[in-house]
Amino acid sequence: MTQPARDRPPGEPAVLRRPGRVDYSAAFGAMQRFTDARTIETPDEIWLLEHPPVFTLGLKGRGGALTHIRGIPVIYSDRGGDITYHGPGQLVAYILMDLRRHGWGAKRLVSAMEQSVIDLLADWRIRAERRAGAPGVYVDGAKIASLGLRVRRGASYHGIALNLDMDLTPFSYIDPCGYPGQPVTQLTELGVRRDQDDVGRAWLQQLLGQLGYTGCVSSSESLPLDPE
Repeated sequence: MTQPARDRPPGEPAVLRRPGRVDYSAAFGAMQRFTDARTIETPDEIWLLEHPPVFTLGLKGRGGALTHIRGIPVIYSDRGGDITYHGPGQLVAYILMDLRRHGWGAKRLVSAMEQSVIDLLADWRIRAERRAGAPGVYVDGAKIASLGLRVRRGASYHGIALNLDMDLTPFSYIDPCGYPGQPVTQLTELGVRRDQDDVGRAWLQQLLGQLGYTGCVSSSESLPLDPE
């Protein structure tokens, strides 16, 4: 007999979407629409994608007037945290989870996302760690993954970004995540040279395990973008 959604245990599959390179503003709006439209029956989703060059400011940066930094657009977001950079060669995992259904809080989700990267890097014999008071994942003090979340109506959106093989120069134009002089690194600098699909598959398995999903169902549907 099928259990009512509110009584289901945490173990369930997630829906996976891999739309490729998506404009940040379009993905941001799609996450908001998905979260506002979801019901207690809506399956959780993981979106793995990358963005064209963009700086994003979290809630700490609200009220600012920046529109561009050295020609790169600045977008004001509703996630937690300060300023960061996204660009080609960085893989972003957006986690759209019904926290109430899982009985999770935001801190547990943050920890699970961080651990997925720590365990992924451990498989490549790279020691990574958390830093108290500064969410993300670090290797020898350099940040390799940044994260930010928003929880609305008991559900999460936004997620975590992992640097693979990208131009890190734009990070030098800002104080990454609000920390002046924060070094930034990426997989290629650590000797890991794998294509994005390969990293995506390996990271997805870590994410599924850490988030408590039994697997994933790939969706060929596009993101819920603004109607034209």
